[in-house]
Amino acid sequence: MNEVYHIPALLPQALESLNIKPSGTYVDATFGGGGHSRAIVECLGEEGHLYSFDQDLEAVANAFDDSRFTIVHGNFRFMRNFLRYYEAGAVDGILADLGVSFHHFDDPDRGFSFRFDGPLDMRMNRDAKLSAADIVNGYSEQQLADIFYMYGELKSARRIASAIVKARVQERITTTEQLIATVDHLLDRRDRKTDLAKLFQALRIEVNHELDALKQLLEQSVKALRPGGRLVVITYHSLEDRLVKNFMRTGNIRGEEAKDFFGRNLSPFKLVTSKPIVPDAAEIESNPRSRSAKMRVAQLIEQS
Repeated sequence: MNEVYHIPALLPQALESLNIKPSGTYVDATFGGGGHSRAIVECLGEEGHLYSFDQDLEAVANAFDDSRFTIVHGNFRFMRNFLRYYEAGAVDGILADLGVSFHHFDDPDRGFSFRFDGPLDMRMNRDAKLSAADIVNGYSEQQLADIFYMYGELKSARRIASAIVKARVQERITTTEQLIATVDHLLDRRDRKTDLAKLFQALRIEVNHELDALKQLLEQSVKALRPGGRLVVITYHSLEDRLVKNFMRTGNIRGEEAKDFFGRNLSPFKLVTSKPIVPDAAEIESNPRSRSAKMRVAQLIEQS
């Protein structure tokens, strides 16, 4: 089941980047199918422990039984609260693979993909109140345009928002097929699939507050990690990657570099890799969905 649910990207590179100590404590912020988590636990000794997070009960169902492993049903934005609850103390490494599991994209009932007709849902946590249908039918034209432009980087954001608002007056838009039919005439035939992917990405980010959650995870990592601990983040689009890059470089979400009197960078992190780690040709061939993955690695600076 786990292999079908999701194939972890950059698995060997992630394990190497975490610099796993057998007795260390680690966090997998995005459990998914459990691929990364299982591999991390295999590197641990009896005193080591891994805490894995996922807000989706279908992912939590993939959890495995091991004394060195704890599954947490919750959003990683609450990481520090849960670590305090489990009295975990500071951790030696945090891994976050921000990709959507294959299972979500391939299940029509979840509404994540434009490849299938299904309910316009896109909630990672199915107990959450806000769905993609609520956004499409309830947000103002300006709000929709802003979302499509900021989170989907769609040049035709305003025209798409206008078309949706006009269409929903006649009939509530509740399925992926209805949404596509509403905006299809506005898409360039050559870039149709790319633009649909961007549209669905924008809605998914808004439904799940993905960028806000990522910001909170990054900010918490400074206090959650012990000195010398590693932060490893795998992103899949430029919005995420830009946030992670700026944070690791400067230590703040704004990407504003602070320096001391001598001009030295005051970021709490040092970059382990100057450029992102990406899949090689062999991985892309065996797992095409990994082609957009970028992994960045930083280490919390040890106090002198």
